[in-house]
Amino acid sequence: MSRLASIIANPSDLVILQSSVSQTCLPILRQILKPAQRPSRTLLFSFLYPPSSLVENLTSDTSLISIFDYTERIPGYDTWTDSRQDTLEAIRSAPPGPLSVVIDSVDTLASDISSDSQTFKFIRALLTLISSRPQPSVLVLHLLTCSFLSLVTQTALSPTLTHVIAHPPALIEYLVTAFSTLPPPAGPAEKFWSIFIPISERAPESQRLVYGPGGTGTCAGAGNDSNEFVVELIIRGVGAEGGRRTTERILEGWDGKGTERLRKKYHLQKPLDPMQNEESRGRVPLPYAHQSSATCSTIYYEPDSADDIDDDDPDEDLDI
Repeated sequence: MSRLASIIANPSDLVILQSSVSQTCLPILRQILKPAQRPSRTLLFSFLYPPSSLVENLTSDTSLISIFDYTERIPGYDTWTDSRQDTLEAIRSAPPGPLSVVIDSVDTLASDISSDSQTFKFIRALLTLISSRPQPSVLVLHLLTCSFLSLVTQTALSPTLTHVIAHPPALIEYLVTAFSTLPPPAGPAEKFWSIFIPISERAPESQRLVYGPGGTGTCAGAGNDSNEFVVELIIRGVGAEGGRRTTERILEGWDGKGTERLRKKYHLQKPLDPMQNEESRGRVPLPYAHQSSATCSTIYYEPDSADDIDDDDPDEDLDI
């Protein structure tokens, strides 16, 4: 099972799903909300996308999921009311036991409140309520790239974090073509990340690759069809017995049916286990080996110009 599949099946603590204009993370959010992935009670708060676009069957099992549609609460209109208190009250009144809270989208909520600091305080209050629940309880935040992102990813909010960032496949193809850089383990990890991170953080670059000349013109998974795209996972945890924090960064792929390692066309293959690795080494052709079907060994030697190759006795000129 890939790391992303494990995260979807067993999310914990704080999970952030980051979309962008060039690539959406909605297919992964839909997968998290599927009934098979909901062993505990789930509360979905929709601020941007209609719940019908996130949950396959809204009436499939209301005993496991409660949906709060706040998409019509728009500041400046008569229908708007501050949703923070209603959200907190819904979590407090949820049945006892593990709880999964999903918010889509946090950047819309921050825009409605018109204050990043107030939104951060609200998210911290949510996380405090959820953390007091039995495990596994989780807070899942979906958002577009925005200034608020730097607040919710800091350790002051949560020492543990699973950050899922969606990238268009064109970005990987561009790095391979323009920089001759393959993702690990096919290429050196240090070189790849030193190029990938700064380029991926420049939104106009990805937008140009998707919507510019030669681009696909649309991001994968924008509708209900979930085409393949690239996922960057940043997993932050705490070492054993409260030791130093560890951070892991890996790339995986989403293929619309589940999760798997990036396919061969993205130049990243599954790591081999040690036994497979030894077998592969044995199949590597050596460039200096002569191709021969003979069963015996043969020494190939080309005489040099200084060599004296004849049938004479080499010792006949000695006075012995």
